[in-house]
Amino acid sequence: MPIVAPSLLSANYINLQADCDMLNASEADWYHLDVMDGRFVPNISFGPMIIEFFRKATTKVCDVHLMIEEPEKYAEAFQKAGADILTVHYEACTHLHRNIQQIKGLGMKAGIALNPHTPVSLLKDVLADIDMVCLMSVNPGFGGQAFIPQTLNKIKELRNMIDEKGLKVDIEIDGGVTLANAKSIVDAGATVLVAGNTVFKAPNPTEMISLLKKI
Repeated sequence: MPIVAPSLLSANYINLQADCDMLNASEADWYHLDVMDGRFVPNISFGPMIIEFFRKATTKVCDVHLMIEEPEKYAEAFQKAGADILTVHYEACTHLHRNIQQIKGLGMKAGIALNPHTPVSLLKDVLADIDMVCLMSVNPGFGGQAFIPQTLNKIKELRNMIDEKGLKVDIEIDGGVTLANAKSIVDAGATVLVAGNTVFKAPNPTEMISLLKKI
């Protein structure tokens, strides 16, 4: 049964409390919180202040995905805001191992995200040091994009790398996850499904979360 992490990027920002209440009452496991800086990706979303709001609104895991440059400058701020998991992009980190040490040293779980063009083999020297790999199955920056099929091969390759080393590292898939493709994603070896529009644009978001949990 996969971990379901609805992306609050697709929530109704006029009435966030209602969406938080819905998630809290649902079978959703995590809140997935996308932070964008308008530099690393061509969009701007929100920062620590909004993360702090979500932290106060839920007891569920706050999974914070930093799509920003120089994430080391802001790790402590996101920890103070309430992040449980902090994911940084491989492509944004000149000294990746140092970033991982910083995140862990602050008491958070460490995730590494890979853009669609970045091979999973580049993580072989740090895989034992992290808690999660977030594979971007769309180009980061905007919700509502279609799933990139090649991601399934990347999931299988990464699953083999993790299993060969006997590690407990989650594989999170972010982008274009739908009820139609979720089973193939989980069957390939993913353990965490990020779903934005699929959940929040559904006629019944609570039911959609339940269906994803049953994959």
